[in-house]
Amino acid sequence: MSGPPLVAVVGPTATGKSDLGLALAEELGGEVVNADAMQLYRGLDIGTAKLPVEARRGIPHHLLDVLDVRETASVAAYQREARAVIERLRAAGRTPVLVGGSGLYVQAVLDELEFPGTDPALRAELEAELDRVGPGVLHRRLADVDPAAAAEVLPSNGRRIVRALEVIALTGKPFRATLPTTGAPRYEAVLLGVDRDIDELDDRVAVRVDRMLDDGLVEEVRGLLPHGLAEGRTASRALGYRQVLDALAADPEHPDLDAVREGTVRATRRFVRRQRSWFRRDKRIHWLDGADPDLAAHALSLLARTLAV
Repeated sequence: MSGPPLVAVVGPTATGKSDLGLALAEELGGEVVNADAMQLYRGLDIGTAKLPVEARRGIPHHLLDVLDVRETASVAAYQREARAVIERLRAAGRTPVLVGGSGLYVQAVLDELEFPGTDPALRAELEAELDRVGPGVLHRRLADVDPAAAAEVLPSNGRRIVRALEVIALTGKPFRATLPTTGAPRYEAVLLGVDRDIDELDDRVAVRVDRMLDDGLVEEVRGLLPHGLAEGRTASRALGYRQVLDALAADPEHPDLDAVREGTVRATRRFVRRQRSWFRRDKRIHWLDGADPDLAAHALSLLARTLAV
């Protein structure tokens, strides 16, 4: 399909991707397409640093607030929805600016990836068993049928264990053998990566977590409990939300905010390092320093040079 190229702004958490994506969309006459798995959820605003509507400068943002907290996010479903938005924008002459740090979600849009199917009845059966016996039992079963998969999946990650067992049952193959492989790029795209010095990034993560707590993260979680946040298999695992849920479960009236802060900072810093490792493998990405005071201007210059080649 002809039309403007796709611009992707990717990289670790807390580097400044959202601001850059917004600036590029404004300058290019484009619209933002979310590629952060947790920003798909309605109500997960403070803890995901979702850009408030009033800060979006009138620029449309797509694939924000499309899931209830009880729903399970699916990369395959996201792939379909994001591609439909991108192709509609390009057909209308608008530049899609894909912004986010969920590596597999980004790759699922950019490249020709196919995902193993699902069986709703089998999935429901495994999830019911997970609720009944807990992730440890299912992880031991996974270790019996696919030791390599069990070694890669945390024993506490019930959602991932269920998916691995489902895929193995459906395909008869080891879980890794069924993972999507990268095909040809789907779009003409320019990939911009935003990163910062790791010590600076660690400091920014701590400041960000403090701000989230000051802005009312605990109250946001309390407000989402009646909507099923604690039962949601994906949303309940979001950074910050998991820590608040655990603190509220231990003491509903007086949650340990120091433990919430420490746990969220530690988990986010670990996540940042996984994101860096994921995106650094993609040699198509042009890297920019998020601390650059002229970041947007340099990104636009890089775009112009790249597209002129």
